[in-house]
Amino acid sequence: QVQLTESGGGLVQAVDSLRLSCAASGRSASDYAMGWFRQAPRREREFVAAISSSGGTTRYADSMKGRFTITRDNAKNTVYLRMNSLKPEDTAVYYCTASRSAFPTTRRDVYDYWGQGTQVTVSS
Repeated sequence: QVQLTESGGGLVQAVDSLRLSCAASGRSASDYAMGWFRQAPRREREFVAAISSSGGTTRYADSMKGRFTITRDNAKNTVYLRMNSLKPEDTAVYYCTASRSAFPTTRRDVYDYWGQGTQVTVSS
């Protein structure tokens, strides 16, 4: 079992930056690939970024490439999502997720554990 707790969300202005954190607890959390998804009102939950258990491989949604960076610190059991040049369309609840697979994937159904989410609101 893995528990995930997100933090770092808030209200920011367009072009600002924000860093989200996801603290993982439980057995072998560092063995899991980790990811971030987001869900805006009246929209499906969508993939944002993912990182392998070792941190050596990352994947991003096309619209986030170059603006978002996912990293992890296995010593702290924490995954981060750095978001730069934020846009109003980035407004959503951001969810941290973990997969028993060590390799990152964009597929939502592969992830086994989910956090409660943290709200990010970007004003224009």
